[in-house]
Amino acid sequence: MKKKLVISIILLGLLSIVAACNQTTSPEKQEPASTEKTVEDIRVASWSQPITEQTNLLVDEEKKFFADQGLDMTFIPGAGGGDAIKNILTGKADIAYTDPGSLFFALDKGEKLRVIYNIYPQNVFNIVSLKENNITKPEDLKGKTIGVYSLSSGTRQNLLVLLHEAGLTEDDVKIVETGLLNFAPLMQGQVDATAATDTGLYLGKQKGLGEVNVIDVKDYLNFPSDVFVVTEETYQEKRELLQSFLHGYKNSVEWMIDNPDHAAKLAVTNAIDGKDEANNLEIIKLRNASSVSNTTEEKGLGAFEVDILQQASDTYKRLGLVENTLDMRAIISEDLIPKK
Repeated sequence: MKKKLVISIILLGLLSIVAACNQTTSPEKQEPASTEKTVEDIRVASWSQPITEQTNLLVDEEKKFFADQGLDMTFIPGAGGGDAIKNILTGKADIAYTDPGSLFFALDKGEKLRVIYNIYPQNVFNIVSLKENNITKPEDLKGKTIGVYSLSSGTRQNLLVLLHEAGLTEDDVKIVETGLLNFAPLMQGQVDATAATDTGLYLGKQKGLGEVNVIDVKDYLNFPSDVFVVTEETYQEKRELLQSFLHGYKNSVEWMIDNPDHAAKLAVTNAIDGKDEANNLEIIKLRNASSVSNTTEEKGLGAFEVDILQQASDTYKRLGLVENTLDMRAIISEDLIPKK
């Protein structure tokens, strides 16, 4: 009996030692908590190749605007606003960097889309003519030959909007395609005026364009030049991802507004048209100016004047560019935009 008692005591002692060892060593066996931040992919389909005016979107390797939001942002180049929207409709991208005209065309076809950010509240399109042609107001365009980049471009669409605001139609003028180098035909007298943009005009002047008259479309209907668009599905299912992106994008715009010289320097290696730093600076200044408005001053970057975009879509219908009445109030959603 005593022998069994001794054995029991010894066994209890051994069990106590094993238990103590387990308690001592168990913390060492625990997996350390992960401190790595989850990185999510987001794809932005642009209407263009990576160009100087978009420098803020192209320099995340240096500036970390999106990386700091936990995002790995991919820039997908395109050839027009329709291209950008096609990329989100086919699932190749999450966000389209596009123009209102391309948005209206897609909505007119029944696509379910949301507009989530006003990239350029200012209309950057214009009509340029040589001083000697004495074209100073839209009414002076009647009977004139006017160049556009292409018949499907924003230059033609904005020209038609301008004519409409002046009580004219496409039948009152002769519109010809001149390609992107449309200032050469103007300088050579092949057209009386040409439809362009503010940055196009700047570059034209750098290439020898002389004294000109400029009619700015924004003086007649100042609707946005570019917006961020997503599909309804993406809007509903990726709200946090979109919010993170817009937060990073807003930070990038503020940086470029505050640091145009630094942006111009970075554009040299990040933009396909950015070889000349001095030209970069002027282009960036123009785009910085088009990124702000009275509305953004009040509500913050990215904010919309919904009535203006509604007016633009109604004008597109009156011009026959779209068939259906579009309700922009149901399309524009400002709830994801970072507060001022």
